[in-house]
Amino acid sequence: MASLLTSRQRNALRMTRRFVAPYRWQVIGALLALLFTAGITLSMGQGVKLLVDKGFATQSPAMLNQSIALFMVLVLALAVGTFTRFYLVSWIGERFVADIRKRVFNHLINLHPGFYETNRSSEIQSRLTADTTLLQSVIGSSLSMALRNALMLIGGIILLFITNPKLSAIVIAALPLVIAPILIFGRRVRSLSRLSQDRVADVGSYVGETLGQIKTVQAYNHQEEDKSRFGGTVEEAFNTARKRIAQRAWLISVVILLVLGAIGVMLWVGGMDVIAGRISGGELAAFVFYSLIVGTAFGTLSEVIGELQRAAGAAERIAELLQARSEINPPATNQVQLPQPVSGRIVLEAVRFSYPTRRDSYAVDGISLVVEPGETLALVGPSGAGKSTLFDLLLRFFDPQEGRILVEGQPIAQLDPQALRRCFALVSQSPALFFGSVEENIRYGKASASHAEVEAAARAAHAHDFIMKMPNGYQTHLGDSGLGLSGGQRQRLAIARALLVDAPILLLDEATSALDAESEHLIQQALPRLMRGRTTLVIAHRLATVQNADRIAVIEHGKLIAVGSHHELVATNELYRRLAELQFNTADSVA
Repeated sequence: MASLLTSRQRNALRMTRRFVAPYRWQVIGALLALLFTAGITLSMGQGVKLLVDKGFATQSPAMLNQSIALFMVLVLALAVGTFTRFYLVSWIGERFVADIRKRVFNHLINLHPGFYETNRSSEIQSRLTADTTLLQSVIGSSLSMALRNALMLIGGIILLFITNPKLSAIVIAALPLVIAPILIFGRRVRSLSRLSQDRVADVGSYVGETLGQIKTVQAYNHQEEDKSRFGGTVEEAFNTARKRIAQRAWLISVVILLVLGAIGVMLWVGGMDVIAGRISGGELAAFVFYSLIVGTAFGTLSEVIGELQRAAGAAERIAELLQARSEINPPATNQVQLPQPVSGRIVLEAVRFSYPTRRDSYAVDGISLVVEPGETLALVGPSGAGKSTLFDLLLRFFDPQEGRILVEGQPIAQLDPQALRRCFALVSQSPALFFGSVEENIRYGKASASHAEVEAAARAAHAHDFIMKMPNGYQTHLGDSGLGLSGGQRQRLAIARALLVDAPILLLDEATSALDAESEHLIQQALPRLMRGRTTLVIAHRLATVQNADRIAVIEHGKLIAVGSHHELVATNELYRRLAELQFNTADSVA
């Protein structure tokens, strides 16, 4: 486990360095400003020495004025250097987070859908927001504080020895006592920080999941149960954070006790030396100043280390996302191109496939099938038979374990996935609508479409009338997932989107199964226009859609058990006859 953690930290460090590298000049500027301000702060100790020995001790107004003037120059220089350092470091932090968020999102959006079967999207969202915000805080503040205090610590120790080696030995003797708890508690803080980030992600995931299904939650009066579960999740996050805070509090307290205790001993020894005349009051004042700098630097470092440990955990979690690799990629060699225009011919050759999370059972088991250009093929069978999985395979969301799929005679595994998916238009049972205007949702598959083209597609899908009744017509903004629209309205927008894409192959996944009679009637009027001249695969239980298909493929337990027309299958296939009796419920179904 230790080696794994070390590997993660190395990956996180490489990731951070890679994202900061393009801004090396800003980093150099920030480091120079940091060195400048650290140097000014350290030189103030000599200013204090001059003020005591030349200003106060000599009781000379001229020397006092000179000492104060020098001190004010140092203060002005420190203010300018601090402004420059703060601005550049904060700029780097914000720029880093903006870049990493874009990079992570661009990476995630290209990962194959199988990745999201084993990773919660809401937990990923937490990494993209909460973890990157933590990194911004650390890079834009804590890291600068750590570097500055490290310089102050080193410089302060050097100046301590220059000022008084005897007193310095007392301070240095305390250093091992201070470093030991930093190492001990730091390791615990690191592991708890990673665990704390995971628990915070759990909280965000639960909120997103519950509020995203708020109608179902309230319909089943599940609020109290959700409150209890969420409370448990929050308490787990709190308990983990409490342990982390306790470790950091111990770390800070022990460091302060040891450092200030050493300074107290040093002050007693130094005071005796001043009384004995072995050192001047100015030397002791400078030494106290540097001792306080060293003690403050140690205390700040011990506190910042906790933040750096949390950032290390956040960086590891983000690095894990960037290291995730998509299993669906364009072929590195032997990539082929689809002939143009695409006629829509599809061939499945002994295709077998099982989902990554269910390797022990095949969702598609040895299906061989040919779909001719312009043909409408209906897929029927019980729920879980593998119908929707075939659509996933055609769109190459997954690759089959055995067999192959060809479009226009070309194996889809040798095609660029994006080029392949341009051949398809998908209308699903629960169409995906996004936050944005109605026009943006229709234009989703063809960003370059004009308003006239969008309106023509909406008219063909029988959506124009209800769109114009909305407050701002095509510019009306929809809620998340089209909240506020009826099922029929969402379906008609999805059909308009598919019409606008104008792809040669159409995939209809139970596009009318959950609609009322009026909505179904409107969509049945729109579908012929959509299907005309296209190869169409339809997953449907509705009799009208099935009867109008050129052929019907019956699938059960992932196997293709029969292909034929409605009347042929009623006469020859027992499963289809039973489905017709149960689902179609008409006299024609058994005719």
